[in-house]
Amino acid sequence: MQRLPRNGANIILSVLLIAGVFYIGFRMGENHVPESEKISTLSGKDAPLQVVETVDFSPFWTVWNVLDERFVSATTTQISEQDKVWGAIEGLASSFKDPYTVFLPPEEARMFESEISGNFEGVGMEIGIKDAVLTVVAPLKGTPAERAGIRPGDKILKINDEVSTNMKVEEAVKIIRGKRGTEVRLTIYREGKREPFEVKVVRDVIDIPTIDTEVHSGTAQAGSEPEEAGGLRPDGIFVIKLYNFSATAPRLFRDALRTFVESGSHKLIIDLRGNPGGFLEASVDIASWFLPAGKVVVTEDYGKGKQERIHRSRGYDVFNKNLKLIVLVNNGSASASEILAGALQAHKKATIVGSTTYGKGSVQELVKITPDTSLKVTVARWLTPDGTSISEGGLKPDVEVKMTAEDAEKKRDPQMDRAIELLNR
Repeated sequence: MQRLPRNGANIILSVLLIAGVFYIGFRMGENHVPESEKISTLSGKDAPLQVVETVDFSPFWTVWNVLDERFVSATTTQISEQDKVWGAIEGLASSFKDPYTVFLPPEEARMFESEISGNFEGVGMEIGIKDAVLTVVAPLKGTPAERAGIRPGDKILKINDEVSTNMKVEEAVKIIRGKRGTEVRLTIYREGKREPFEVKVVRDVIDIPTIDTEVHSGTAQAGSEPEEAGGLRPDGIFVIKLYNFSATAPRLFRDALRTFVESGSHKLIIDLRGNPGGFLEASVDIASWFLPAGKVVVTEDYGKGKQERIHRSRGYDVFNKNLKLIVLVNNGSASASEILAGALQAHKKATIVGSTTYGKGSVQELVKITPDTSLKVTVARWLTPDGTSISEGGLKPDVEVKMTAEDAEKKRDPQMDRAIELLNR
């Protein structure tokens, strides 16, 4: 066998040693490459974090890479790189443990915009998270949800066959919404019922109502029906039912008040039961009809060290001391409803009758993140004029009157009856 010259063997050995050292160095260098640099399919990874303290972000990229390398789906569903980013942002928003702070990916953002426009296809009810459970705030008047018998405070345990535990509001809305004429099944738990039960609701086009007026004549009788507006007796009671605080609500409320004044009555009921809220400015404007200029309607508390914002009455204040005013509330009265009721209660302009309100007393701001995604973030909490935080248990009525399941089934309204009784004293 031919032997290599000694110097040739040395050269080959040197090359092998250099290659080995290079490989070891490469592997060691690879292990020290930031995990984010290993991902070639993402842009914007190096955008600076504006944080007070140093945050170690490497675990995030490590998890990203481990999932990319090892995850095997039980289905054929493919997850895009962008969907992973949306999911990560949703997780970041949920880490604040505030049910009202949520990231809206493109589809959810489109649904939210259609909802606030006042016209959409679905079942017609406001839902939220209460005590960590998906809960009906209120069914809207004249909608499939109301016709199906859904009530404020109902707990939604399942949507179709999907358990709603840990489900976000936006995720639930996405499933409940659907084309007109299609059906959704809701498994409901209701206080006073022994077992959960299923409700089938046929979806329809939802036009959100705003206001109704009616007249009750003199003496309340259990189960009595209201008379139609017009032809009001001297001892009659005028009722304004406000279903939401939309952009048109102040104008419609003003028109209803004009009808009330022209009737000659001095007894007024504002019915906010099942009103899930709406625009803050609408509640301030409506409160201004009953409060002198400058009186506090609500305070937005932005947290420690930040300047609070006080919303004051615009001072329309057209009523004298002869006005007898009652505001009806229940556990479906939320947000702007609680602001109006809280202001009139604190300034002793009205007696609040009914049951404790929902307790949705925080302020959300909608921030555009990309042209087709948004972040809904809680930026403040609402305080009534006497400093009560609406979020902490809702508003307690001056006169508590409960509505039982039997009352609802027999179409009795003890809350309205009590309000009429108080006004006729």
